[in-house]
Amino acid sequence: MKQVVQNYKSGELAVLDVPVPGCKPGGVLVRSAYSLISTGTELMKVSEAGMSMLGKARSRPDQVAKVMQSVATNGVPATYRKVMGKLDSYTPLGYSLCGVVEQVGTGIDDVKVGDLVACAGNEHALHAELNWVPRNLYTPVPDGLAPRHAAFGTVGSIAMQGVRQGEPQLGEVALVIGLGLIGQLVVQLLSASGVRVVGADPDPTRCELAERLGAAACGDPASAAVEAAVAELTGGHGVDQVYLAAGGGSNQPVELAARLCRDRGRVVDIGKCRLDLPWNAYYEKELDVRFSRSYGPGRYDPEYELEGRDYPIGYVRWTERRNLACFLDLLARGRVDVEPLVSHIADFDDAVETYRSLKDGELKAVAVLFRYPEQKEEPGEAEAPEVAVPAVRRGAGASTPARSATAPVRLAFVGAGNYATSMLLPHLAQRDGVELSTVVTTTALSAANAQRKFGFAEATTDLDSVLGDKSIDAVFVVTRHSSHAELTRKALLAGKTVFVEKPLALTEDELAGVLAAVEESGNDRLQVGFNRRFAPLLREARKRLGARTGPASLRYLVNAGRLGHGSWYLQQGTEGSRFAGEGGHFIDTASWLLEADPVSVYAVATSGNEDLQVVLRYPDGSTATISYVTTGAAGFPKETLDLVADGKVLRLDDFVRASLYSDGTAGRKRWVSSRLPKARDKGQSAELAAFIKAVRTGGPMPVPLESLVATTSATLAVQSGLAGGAPVTLARAR
Repeated sequence: MKQVVQNYKSGELAVLDVPVPGCKPGGVLVRSAYSLISTGTELMKVSEAGMSMLGKARSRPDQVAKVMQSVATNGVPATYRKVMGKLDSYTPLGYSLCGVVEQVGTGIDDVKVGDLVACAGNEHALHAELNWVPRNLYTPVPDGLAPRHAAFGTVGSIAMQGVRQGEPQLGEVALVIGLGLIGQLVVQLLSASGVRVVGADPDPTRCELAERLGAAACGDPASAAVEAAVAELTGGHGVDQVYLAAGGGSNQPVELAARLCRDRGRVVDIGKCRLDLPWNAYYEKELDVRFSRSYGPGRYDPEYELEGRDYPIGYVRWTERRNLACFLDLLARGRVDVEPLVSHIADFDDAVETYRSLKDGELKAVAVLFRYPEQKEEPGEAEAPEVAVPAVRRGAGASTPARSATAPVRLAFVGAGNYATSMLLPHLAQRDGVELSTVVTTTALSAANAQRKFGFAEATTDLDSVLGDKSIDAVFVVTRHSSHAELTRKALLAGKTVFVEKPLALTEDELAGVLAAVEESGNDRLQVGFNRRFAPLLREARKRLGARTGPASLRYLVNAGRLGHGSWYLQQGTEGSRFAGEGGHFIDTASWLLEADPVSVYAVATSGNEDLQVVLRYPDGSTATISYVTTGAAGFPKETLDLVADGKVLRLDDFVRASLYSDGTAGRKRWVSSRLPKARDKGQSAELAAFIKAVRTGGPMPVPLESLVATTSATLAVQSGLAGGAPVTLARAR
């Protein structure tokens, strides 16, 4: 299928051939009929992409702050790779469309194949021939409503949410500043609510259009016309509400709002304009400044948008889906008219030229629609129990697949997110004797980006075709945590060597399923991405520590930090706790340093489970304490480790510096690594080299399967230990 994409580094726009997205549970696959260009938001994004790197940085200071934090945490090289990887990738455009349901995912019962739906979301309602849309981001189109009009559903919901924030009352007077697409819709919604409207925009054509659509008067904000109209309609008191629907860097809209708003009036920000509030003006009138967040409640909440968890109507009357349905109803009943806003309808194949014309100003438009090829005419948890560490049983099948020693190792990637593209694929793309065969993703564009950047021979959304391809030697599973165990199980049963990023499993049942696949197939060729044990600095430090004669005490401080709002790591209902997803790294590192698997786990947490203390006990009496904290200072290193044994202290400082102190017959000795502070290496390259060698030679996997299982069981035992408040014994199953 085809999709409109943009490279944020170069500014390139393209209509790209990408794989068809898969139809996942909880949503529908929609074939686009019309999609709407947001002439404000999208053109701003297109313009930013054409800026220099300095210009991009100036336009997004929030992203610059994130980059600086990443430098402090991960070092310059890793941050540079990450940033350049993001910039030099194709990103999608679009967020408002109407189309026909082509496939229905499991759990969906409110629409069927062939139904017309309006769709929302900048990850789901894209300018693409096919989109997968989750339940709460689509709604059926009322009978008789034209698809090209229903394509306005998302921007209509944005305008509607803004109006709801203003709480208009019958007979009030409102000022709408900015009469672009959103502003024109706000005018109509206010008029339909019994509010008299004054509009302000420097474009006389847009002022005339707003007056035709219900505004009492409109004019240039720099002229006296707007002020005169407000004075006449309000008896000199000022408007009850001001809606800021303008963009740009001028502070004029905010100043005009203060001048023309009545005492204790409301100012609602819908657009992205400068908000340097003149303190005296806003203080003296005690103005109520409000923000309108996109389509309504539910926006940016992954449980609502991705998992389909609706908000109870008694507590949240108007969610983003209910706003979407309400706007379509107003369209169907003729209370809002979007046809006069349609300045141009372009064929989807002409998307690049259309964006260029809009950007260069050749095409003056309020709203532009893309019409798709097939759309010719409009159709209408008590005490914690003992936990058994599952035994690894291998079936009778061949555990080492036969392959030519001279042939390249052919790899497939399932998932191509940020970690895969910044920490794994750069090490593999240039490695001799490795061939990147196929990349599989559920979203078409991420597969196409990975194919373009790393040279995969094929990109697809069809996992079964990859698992059935006998020429592929190994499969990398680099998806979200909730899918790791099932994808690993399928790949093992298909006879593939598997590299799965941590965690291997989120539950004991998932772990049992993976081991059942090993037993059934006889295929134990599995590696979990516990890369820290491969870090050169840590391996050198352990070598210098030498063999132990007595038990050790290990302390591992993980200054994990807080996650940004909207991170999928926060989706604990589906993706497990944060420690369940990441904690295996630190347990594996401790176990590798202590050369044993833990026999018990004790976990306690602060209020709210934000910070964890996990104590692991080992067979020889050694202990490891992992402090996993999210409330520490952002500038402190992420990982510090101390191991004390036999009169020696090994210290690791965030994989950039290691030291060893020892007392012996020859006196005190000290070794300090000579690595540069910025050369942080957490072992990914060495881990991948060991994995590829095992695949090529058929030799043992880099980490024994029993160790991977023990680490996973210990990680899972942390949750049951927190619930029970007592140590959990890890009993080896027989």
